[in-house]
Amino acid sequence: MDRDLSAILARHHHDGGRLVQILRDVMAVAGHISPGAITRVAEALALPRGHVEGVAGFYSFFATEPRGRYRVRFSDNVTDQMAGSRALAQRMLDAFRIELGEVSRDGLVSVGLTSCTGLCDQGPAMLVNDHAIARLTPARIGAITSLIRGGSPVAQWPDNLFRIDSHIRRRDLLLGAPFAAGDGVAAALARGAADVRLQIEQSGLRGRGGAGFSTATKWAACAAAPGPVRHVVCNADEGEPGTFKDRELLAHHLDLVLDGMTVAAVAVGATHGLLYLRGEYPFLIAPIQAALADRRARGLLGRDVGGARGFDFDIELHVGAGAYVCGEESALLESLEGKRGIPRNRPPYPVTHGYRQQPTVVNNVETLAAAALIAVHGGAWFRAVGTPRSAGTKILSVSGDVERPGVYEVPFGTAVRDVLAEAGALDVQAVQVGGPSGTLLAGSELGRRIAFEDVPSAGAVMVFDRTRDILGVVDNFARFFAHESCGFCTPCRVGTTLNHHLMARVCAGKGSRRDVDDLVRVSRLMKAASHCGLGTTAGNPVLDALAKFRPAFDARVASEPGPAFDLDEALAPAREATARDDAGAHLDPEAP
Repeated sequence: MDRDLSAILARHHHDGGRLVQILRDVMAVAGHISPGAITRVAEALALPRGHVEGVAGFYSFFATEPRGRYRVRFSDNVTDQMAGSRALAQRMLDAFRIELGEVSRDGLVSVGLTSCTGLCDQGPAMLVNDHAIARLTPARIGAITSLIRGGSPVAQWPDNLFRIDSHIRRRDLLLGAPFAAGDGVAAALARGAADVRLQIEQSGLRGRGGAGFSTATKWAACAAAPGPVRHVVCNADEGEPGTFKDRELLAHHLDLVLDGMTVAAVAVGATHGLLYLRGEYPFLIAPIQAALADRRARGLLGRDVGGARGFDFDIELHVGAGAYVCGEESALLESLEGKRGIPRNRPPYPVTHGYRQQPTVVNNVETLAAAALIAVHGGAWFRAVGTPRSAGTKILSVSGDVERPGVYEVPFGTAVRDVLAEAGALDVQAVQVGGPSGTLLAGSELGRRIAFEDVPSAGAVMVFDRTRDILGVVDNFARFFAHESCGFCTPCRVGTTLNHHLMARVCAGKGSRRDVDDLVRVSRLMKAASHCGLGTTAGNPVLDALAKFRPAFDARVASEPGPAFDLDEALAPAREATARDDAGAHLDPEAP
């Protein structure tokens, strides 16, 4: 390992800012990050050991204790569960005679869960040693189990296991526009920085990551910020469960995105770009690196970009390691700097104090793709589509109970029911728009429109028909937020855990009306007092479900309040430790 570690450190130029990338490579080689590796990395980078250990312990894709030579993670997103992921995971667990989260005695395999793989249109899905596998079936699980038992290297498994399909179902302004690499760059250089910013302003472009902040305002603030160095960051950490539209943009419209980053660089005077890719998309790493190399060879990155003397701009790729909170722009910047993804206090804002405390614009993949086309066609072209407050189109990721899951680009102002009709949704009970942090719509609300002034969305549209248990859906979301909370602030750290346990009690039929009242209180407290957007939105599924599906809660709540503490449930860890689950290991509920 010493020789491998030396090579890894050299490859990353002993740069402490690339600590997350260094630890990713250590995981790939060794399967875990040992205490010795932590010490060696800390010494080589002149970092406190506690800092390296803290980063290693923060990201869910890192392990500081030995894991299996084959590290399997099943997607635990609600749509994967609906497609049967839990039963498939149990087949593999039974095959290796292990429990979830355990390592087999021979060290061969460990099986766990990950929040979402971004493959909701072709789930159930899993990751094996950071290789993504979609469309899981019992037959596929059997084949994968055999490959693991045979010790076959994952890279040598049949190619068909790793096929990721493209499901772009509807194209409009962005996905349907003809575009060649460099078109946006040439148009931006011809316009000049001031006119690019003017066209972005006239277009009405707002951030497509969900918050909807004015792109023109962000770019203008960065351009005016003092300092000789500026950065452009593409936020491709598409971690919201149910969202996968950025995957399609990066896989099939990558030059549009990279041109958009370069257009932003022209507009703000940046010389350096960073593309932060979510760790669940390992299959995109090689194509992106190849595209960056090709653009350098063609003069679209590097020195004198596009033939413009003095305009130097290059892009480097960083890959995440399984932390939903890094979708928040300041947490993403912390991760890019080799730190734990803890959201920063604001102000100051990234436009003045961003990457390495220098002026930085952080934009979503879809936002940058739109910027490239606006540079070519002008702001009025983009502004002509959509609504007065929501210009252009929105790319949606539609999954769940639909006949045609996939990516749909629709003009802002399109009714939710129209999207569902194209996707083939029948007998709709509810729709979660914008992922767990978004808006839960009842079947009676499908006339509402996709727009910042009505139903905003980062892109996810998860559909649930009338056979689904809505409380089970909310329970999944509550568990997701409890798992993904960074733990920095008390309202979110404690509140997400409380909501998770309260929802589990209610779903199990052990909850009381007091538990339901506590769900409301905790959710409202998180919204008012949390440090970042994760905490402020973590209670949304609970509050929406209570407002629109209250009878489902009332039907599950016990008429007589039970004990607040379940001793038998509390003894579950002891039963697991002693490998006992017989009747004698449980309390008799009828005993006096």
